[in-house]
Amino acid sequence: MLKSMTTLLVPRARRSPENGPGRGPSLTATRLTVPVGLNTELGCDAVGVPARFGFKILSRLPAKGCVYADTDWWWWLVPARSDLDLVWPLPACYAPGAEIPDRSPRLIHHPDGTSPYTPPIPLYLLTCQLTGIAPAWPAPQVRSAL
Repeated sequence: MLKSMTTLLVPRARRSPENGPGRGPSLTATRLTVPVGLNTELGCDAVGVPARFGFKILSRLPAKGCVYADTDWWWWLVPARSDLDLVWPLPACYAPGAEIPDRSPRLIHHPDGTSPYTPPIPLYLLTCQLTGIAPAWPAPQVRSAL
């Protein structure tokens, strides 16, 4: 249930009234491409935030992977399943498979090393801080060994 709820948070391609059927191109999905030479063995998902948060997050992260931007959204590559037991705060969006609406995103930050990933926990905490949402994740189950 949690996975399907977070999947719904990804902005979906929409037709505007002026681009209805037969009136021009509609927005389609695209998968963010990882630059050649970067190690993607953990798989790739993406976390998107509205552009107004982009520079704030980028400047405060201690480590940065690939970052993509278009006019409305900024996207960070994270290891696959970085949404496990996390609900990313609105207006952030989690995109499994790094598949996002095609608004012609471009790579704006290339990592220094061979990893394309931004560590998801610092990204999550910064996103929570900027959106005013308290971080939350389930507590581990505690067992008694009597």
